[in-house]
Amino acid sequence: MKQEDISEWFGQHDIKEIEVIVPDMAGVARGKMLPAEKFLEQSTMRLPESVFIQTVTGECLHEPVINPADRDVLVKPDLDTLRCLPWAKDPSATVINDCYYEDGSAVDISPRQVLKNVLEAYGELNMIPMVAPELEFYLVKRNTDPSLPLEPPVGRSGRQETVPQPFSIDALDEFEPIIEQIHNYSEAMDIKIDTLEHEMGTAQLEINFDHGEPLHICDQVLMFKRIVREAAMRHNVYATFMSKPMQYEPGNAMHWHISVLNSQSKNNVFSDADGEETELFKFFIGGLQTYIPESILFNAPYVNSYRRFTRWQNAPINLQWGYDNRTTGLRVPSSAPKNRRIENRIAGADVNPYLSIAASLACGYLGMQESIQPSASEDANAYNLPFKLPKNLTSAIELLEKSEAMQMLMGERFLQIYIAIKKYEYHKYFEVISPWEREFLLLSV
Repeated sequence: MKQEDISEWFGQHDIKEIEVIVPDMAGVARGKMLPAEKFLEQSTMRLPESVFIQTVTGECLHEPVINPADRDVLVKPDLDTLRCLPWAKDPSATVINDCYYEDGSAVDISPRQVLKNVLEAYGELNMIPMVAPELEFYLVKRNTDPSLPLEPPVGRSGRQETVPQPFSIDALDEFEPIIEQIHNYSEAMDIKIDTLEHEMGTAQLEINFDHGEPLHICDQVLMFKRIVREAAMRHNVYATFMSKPMQYEPGNAMHWHISVLNSQSKNNVFSDADGEETELFKFFIGGLQTYIPESILFNAPYVNSYRRFTRWQNAPINLQWGYDNRTTGLRVPSSAPKNRRIENRIAGADVNPYLSIAASLACGYLGMQESIQPSASEDANAYNLPFKLPKNLTSAIELLEKSEAMQMLMGERFLQIYIAIKKYEYHKYFEVISPWEREFLLLSV
């Protein structure tokens, strides 16, 4: 879109203000709100580089892992992401941006750039990954006291949902006003969602996205999370993408359906001319099985994320793979050969989508490059097999610190900062004394 086209678009939509945003390490939108006139007139916009070293607790790292001067970076909008902001009081727009240094080089610690780097590696193989996420979230009663457990919200009937209602249309209708608002906002922002359904937990919903190229899909997920939270709050309800928000309920996942196309023929490289599985398909699975443990920090980024990996609660506990087997960490859905794909079921809904899919694609890339054969497919219930995933945040940090493969594909400086952020966040968590400790230890030990 040219400058004159932007001016015309602003005029058509009567835009008064525009959000200039970048996704930070947690996948949170950071940036500035500008008057439309200033956005059109200003040739260069800037943000401090420290926007990428902010922790989820709202603090910036004090370690010398970044330029101590906290230099500015140049912000350049990706105009393909320009959208109206449907919930703003005055006509407003939003746009996602890339960041560059003064010399024109890309900011290497930007999550969006990390994904771009992985996609470039595929481009060198004449391949284009295609992805489609399934994103789960809970609707919960407003909770302004963090010390209190979450509760399901009251629906249209005036009652709370108290038992699981998987795939229930009537249970979905309880939240019809919120769902309608989500659809209206999504349509206004050109978010291509496929289906919506009630998931396994009480007041837990799932949205399936249309498949597309990873960068575009991650931009959609970033905007969609904001849509859901805003739509819920308009109805006095919270929406949460926290990985394990309630003790006895299943966690929130973001399953990635992944296929890879030949960039010239557009054929699926996982299927041959006869419609059979290719060696690349098996190698991709082998790469996921081999490298997911050392990169799981991108798919389980918080202390809470590891609570989701619970046997018999609709979350994987190992990296077995199987055909249409939802108990495995890696599932191959039933499909026509042209749609052959792998569903990575490891990621929680709490991930930064850019880093989550970058890591998954990096694992598959290494599998194809190194010709890694997978284990035999699992036909039985994988919950009966041993737990094989990292069990906590500290184990995941240690595995990523030792990973030469992730350093090579995702960048040494980026990894240094990401690990430092995760260590800091764990330290802040460890300072908190939990209700469990007070209940069972206060007067008993």
